[in-house]
Amino acid sequence: MVSWLLGLIIFIIIVIIVILALAIKILPEYERAVHFRLGRFIGLKGPGIFLIIPFVDRIKRVDLRVLDLDVPQQRVITQDNVSTNVDAVVYMRVFDPEKSILKVEHYYRATSRLAQTTLRDVLGQVELDALLSKREELSERIRKILDEETDAWGVRVTNVAIQNVNLPEEMVRAIASQAEAERNRRARVKLAKGEKEAAEQMAEAARIYGKSDAAMRLRELQTLVEIATEQNLVVVAPSKIGTELGGIAGLTSALQKQSERRKSKEEEEQS
Repeated sequence: MVSWLLGLIIFIIIVIIVILALAIKILPEYERAVHFRLGRFIGLKGPGIFLIIPFVDRIKRVDLRVLDLDVPQQRVITQDNVSTNVDAVVYMRVFDPEKSILKVEHYYRATSRLAQTTLRDVLGQVELDALLSKREELSERIRKILDEETDAWGVRVTNVAIQNVNLPEEMVRAIASQAEAERNRRARVKLAKGEKEAAEQMAEAARIYGKSDAAMRLRELQTLVEIATEQNLVVVAPSKIGTELGGIAGLTSALQKQSERRKSKEEEEQS
């Protein structure tokens, strides 16, 4: 009799422990529980500790953190009929746990499929150049469309990033050739500008030398000295060059004195 009673007590204790284990629920800060009783939605639970009625109540946990959703590689035909393979990443979070459970069967899977179709639709409306150069703008367009569609599911799409755009091999070669041609064009334009500036400077120098025989003679002598220095030569100047140099030096000295007299005269007038 005593052993039977002891066994009954132990059984009751075990049942109580099992019931408490099933009844006590603990949720972290980033989760909420959608609470059902006999199949009817009765509210949200969490975070922290709460109780449910075992075998009567049922809960579904919902993660409120930002989730990353990998969009599988999609074949996209652009507006200019170029076939590409594009993949992307969608960042989303649940802002209404009730809608995410009651309005859609699997919000994660539904968002993934919607992202695939939206990616193909949006990128199919642009040309390849826009797809390659305006990824951020296209990503934002896709994000807005997804966010509007998933709002009814209690899901908010926070960001979309187009990752890889895989082009056919012949298209890659064509783009590389186009880039090389553009670089060559810029190099030719830069060279032409340099030649134009050099020609303008030479024309200006020729104009100045044409007005002054002394300057022309000095330039000729400078050129001879440079050639002799480079070739390790000795330049033998004609005897009359000394006279010419003397004349040039005298002319230069006279010009300097005339300039000094003019400056002193101006200073006297100012004083």
